[in-house]
Amino acid sequence: MDDFVRNKLVEWGLSEWVEKFKDEQIDAESLYELDDREIENLITKAGPRVKFRKRLKLLKGKQEHEEVAGLVQEEQTSNQETVISFQYEQEHEEAADVVQVLPSTSDTGKRKSDLQSDASRLQSPAKRQRQSLPGFAESIILSDVKSIMTFVHERLNEQDKLSAFLKKKISDLETDKRELVGVFGKTGAGKSSLINAIIEEKNLLPSGSINACTSVMIKLEAKTHSSKYEAEIEFITKEEWRDELWSFRQLLDNNKNQEKEDDDYHDAVEKLSALYGQEWKKSFENLMENKYFKEIPEFLQSRRKILTCESVNELSAQFVKYTRSDSKQGEGNEGKKWFWPLVKCVTVRVPNNPFLQHVTLVDLPGNGDCNKSRDQMWKGIVGECSTVWIVTEINRAASEKEAWEILESVSSLIGNGGECQQIHFICTKSDLVDDSDDLSSADIHDRIVKRNMQAKGEVKKAFNKRTKINKHFTDDSFKVFTVSSREFLKGKHLSPEETEITKLQGFLQVLNDCHSETVNYVNGAYGILSLIQGANSRGVDSKKGEVFAELERIMNLQLENVRKEMEETFTAFEKCLNDGVEKSKGSYGEKLKNFLYRGKNSGFCRVLKCVVENGGVHKPKKGTLINLNMKLASCLTDSIDEKFREIFPNDSECGAFNGVINEFSLNTDSLIEKYKSAELQLRFLRTEEEKIKAKLNRMMRKQKKRVYSSLTETIEDIMEEGYKKAAEFEGEGMLYWMRETIKNHVHSKKDMFEQAKNTMLEKLHSLMVNILEILEKIMKESIESSFKTDGSLLPDVSTELEMVKKYYDQLAATPDDETSLGRQAGVVDPKCRTQTQGMNSKALISALFAGTGNQAYKGN
Repeated sequence: MDDFVRNKLVEWGLSEWVEKFKDEQIDAESLYELDDREIENLITKAGPRVKFRKRLKLLKGKQEHEEVAGLVQEEQTSNQETVISFQYEQEHEEAADVVQVLPSTSDTGKRKSDLQSDASRLQSPAKRQRQSLPGFAESIILSDVKSIMTFVHERLNEQDKLSAFLKKKISDLETDKRELVGVFGKTGAGKSSLINAIIEEKNLLPSGSINACTSVMIKLEAKTHSSKYEAEIEFITKEEWRDELWSFRQLLDNNKNQEKEDDDYHDAVEKLSALYGQEWKKSFENLMENKYFKEIPEFLQSRRKILTCESVNELSAQFVKYTRSDSKQGEGNEGKKWFWPLVKCVTVRVPNNPFLQHVTLVDLPGNGDCNKSRDQMWKGIVGECSTVWIVTEINRAASEKEAWEILESVSSLIGNGGECQQIHFICTKSDLVDDSDDLSSADIHDRIVKRNMQAKGEVKKAFNKRTKINKHFTDDSFKVFTVSSREFLKGKHLSPEETEITKLQGFLQVLNDCHSETVNYVNGAYGILSLIQGANSRGVDSKKGEVFAELERIMNLQLENVRKEMEETFTAFEKCLNDGVEKSKGSYGEKLKNFLYRGKNSGFCRVLKCVVENGGVHKPKKGTLINLNMKLASCLTDSIDEKFREIFPNDSECGAFNGVINEFSLNTDSLIEKYKSAELQLRFLRTEEEKIKAKLNRMMRKQKKRVYSSLTETIEDIMEEGYKKAAEFEGEGMLYWMRETIKNHVHSKKDMFEQAKNTMLEKLHSLMVNILEILEKIMKESIESSFKTDGSLLPDVSTELEMVKKYYDQLAATPDDETSLGRQAGVVDPKCRTQTQGMNSKALISALFAGTGNQAYKGN
């Protein structure tokens, strides 16, 4: 083992594996030749192994670029302009870019790669870097800047306050947010074909004779460190399955004479038959025996199962039994097991997929699940979706009952109780037209286009009539797409653009490009290095006190603006809640009566039994979700929905609290003009200001969901005792006593509406106080570190700063022709990303496609 390998392992945070590499005699030459099998033998833990593969892949890319730059430098000594076409190969994916390479020299004027010179590895990474290349892969830029910041971090001592502050700031640079896009739609609506077409993996999600399971979530993500396809299966626990088996037994015993009517009965039979075949009919006693789970020992061991395949077809064939059932029962299916009843979630990772780099597509069940852990995961994911796709067939899309029921049932979870900025209503199979046999291709095309435009108008009208959805989303948040996966693949009558698959691809590309880890990391690194270099400079010493005083004055003024806006918001919100409490007290009796006495007694008895046994909630396999807690809290939520959306908008450019957080500013640009000697410190404060505002916005998106859900959760907690008492009744008279118990409990606890109001106000107040404290603490600490601490012990980072500045400038400025081409292709250039940091994705879509002639996001 040589110093090169040891240094790389230490630099990558893999020091514990140094001895293993030493024992296997891995040197610089053999490091570059390691394959997947050898890496697995060297690094036996999955987390470090993934990190090593990623770093090694980037290191190989850097070596190729070093060699290219060396060739360029040799040719440029003869005063010739050189344009080099080079290939950067990422395992099975090749991409070639023609670029003009600018030379870079080391201090001695001679270029040396890591592999060529051990001595150069003792220098600052910036001193042995080449000048950034136009069109350079962002992953390489990110790797380079991380190497620079790792080197700077190691050079900072821990003996003085400023160095400790800077080391923490460098450690906090690691951030990467994924956008969640939730996909809803009933079986047969074409979800699988749509997703396959959009991410351009034709055979990934199976369809046709394979029936979708309504309880399993499927996440789709990109896999960047390997060319293999992967599926990670997460199971429910053994205890949860044992409880479900008990519930199935009770249900089957009580409903033997209602098989044809009862959807829950059929659901139980379907799950049992999928996993056990006909065995469950013989006896329920032994269904937890290990013999039934031989193929999935991970379930018994409470571990996740990983499937890894070379091809998409192979993976699809393997993971289908964990997500679907074969609709063709009969010959050839005897003894075949389907494990989806035990599955909580399946995460499918697609190698190097450009549409999934920072985006996760989630195929979601319509209304959660009776299994509590699956339901909690479902609620969490639904609440984090920044966009929701509702998929339905174009035939009668505007009047499709199930699609609108799904949207209404999740509207509060994704709206005020979530992070959703946009709803995309996607009408599939748009290429199908009646009586097309005798029409020409042109006539078919015209008929399709006309029918699609008509469908969009009808769906828009239907949306405007849905008051339950409109409370959470404006007309601007709702877009309609008419798509055809078949035409996108074959193009018989429609162009790719007319299938509107390309519009959805472009939308995903925008989401990916708006959340560039590289841009955020480089911006932060640039600010930190600016502060280090500024603290080393003596030019600002005479002005430090003056600049500090001015910054403190501005900060206090800005904080007061934030505080005042929050106080006014709290007062107005409290008034809305008081109105809701009064309405709740006056209407809860009628709401309770309408719920407890609906439907025929014979059928409703079992429904109410399910409601009280599940804490006020019943999720039928088909039909609308039943939630008594939400009904009781409805006057409270109705009273605050409009105001809450105004305070915490999901789709507004101004941000929460009428934009007062986003408007917070230390006016560093004007101060730089006034105090040139303090420019570096002020540049750091500008990046810190943007970082803290982004952090607070992320925090508010999470916390506001807890504030909103507190109304229903408080009602749920207070009702729990009544539900438990009602659930104890059995036999004759059960329905009567359940009804009486629930009524009496609600009457005795009618102050619960006041309690729910107080709980919500407490959570809102706590959030506002927390925001102010964090904002004041972070900005005060940053200002003091910039102008009130001694920087004499800090290292010289002028070379590192210059190198990162070049990357910063490269990401912030792209030639016009590249920008134009990128936009036309639906790709957002780095310049756009940098200029629009902090904007939400909806605003970015409008800004990025404005004036380009691209109609993808200009409405329908």
